[in-house]
Amino acid sequence: MPVTSEAAATWTGSLTEGSGTVAFSSSHLGTFPIDWKSRSEGSETTTTPEELIAAAHASCFSMALSHALAENGTPPERVDTSASVTFKPGVGITGSHLNVNASVPGLTAEKFQEIAEGAKTGCPVSQALAGIEITLEATLA
Repeated sequence: MPVTSEAAATWTGSLTEGSGTVAFSSSHLGTFPIDWKSRSEGSETTTTPEELIAAAHASCFSMALSHALAENGTPPERVDTSASVTFKPGVGITGSHLNVNASVPGLTAEKFQEIAEGAKTGCPVSQALAGIEITLEATLA
């Protein structure tokens, strides 16, 4: 059965001078601020659409990798993934870089790389991002 996830955004003002908020239907944390300056120049305190995509990509890839490792008969003890999504003003989103470090007993580094590449390709968020370059750095702990 399909599952639909929801988020909502409110924006006031022009692109460059306005601001807004984004909220997730599942979160009780309230709203998160968004604005153009943070998106185009970077920010440590304001959320961007690319940060939200990075969160989705990192979590989806972690799940896909965990599943693929278990299917291989080598379930992971731990999978730590970060995603870095790049936005270039005037161009758009240009790439996502996945960086994963996993503890997987009984698995060679070569086999881990193979499984990680497959998870990158098979991850539903990677598939949704097929129009951009997706790179992977995978390290076996």
